[in-house]
Amino acid sequence: MACANGVKPLKKKQNKEILVENFKQEEKTMSTTMVRQEMPEFEMGAFDAKTGHFKTVSSKDYKDKWTVVCFYPADFTFVCPTEIAAMNAHYDEFQELGVDILAVSVDSKFSHKRFVETEPILKGLKLTIGADTTMEVSRAFGILVEEEGVALRGRFLFNPDGVCVAQEVQADSVGRNVKEFLRQVKAWQHASKTGEVCPAGWRPGKKTLPVNTDMEKMTGRVGDYITLDEILS
Repeated sequence: MACANGVKPLKKKQNKEILVENFKQEEKTMSTTMVRQEMPEFEMGAFDAKTGHFKTVSSKDYKDKWTVVCFYPADFTFVCPTEIAAMNAHYDEFQELGVDILAVSVDSKFSHKRFVETEPILKGLKLTIGADTTMEVSRAFGILVEEEGVALRGRFLFNPDGVCVAQEVQADSVGRNVKEFLRQVKAWQHASKTGEVCPAGWRPGKKTLPVNTDMEKMTGRVGDYITLDEILS
């Protein structure tokens, strides 16, 4: 199981494989990170835990919205249900912020349904879980482990323009922090709305850096405007 085996190094490709891949990719100029890239186009089946029904989801459903696409390795594993349950626990807060959530793994929509119905920690789940059975969506987001046929723990935040502003990718054994992610969502929404930038650890009500009005004054003098104690408080 993806969550049970710890972190293993990926197998190195043979020289012939590398040459073939380089040839296929020689015209490709996109960065390996999703940040500042547009959301890849996709369409796949899904299980809507809120309604208990199957449906089809696509990238078009998330147009003009703040959206988080959250990949996890597999159903019926160990860390994965804890992450899904944690996201679900903050579902209403995400909704208040106008953020849609799409969880995704390579399992089928039927597996998702069974997973949600039998895993106790997922009782009352409201999320939609995409079924990336072809692995094309995971591959498009750059987090598919080809040798194992599963996705890494990849979480991507897209703004209403469909551009990725933040991503977090981890290996299997450690779950992600939903509260920290919510903090980032609030910071990105504030920065997008005001043109100000948010220092490390920023939370609503804390001091921002108004570079949109005082850039020349603040350049090289950030420490005159905000202290380390204020940042860490």
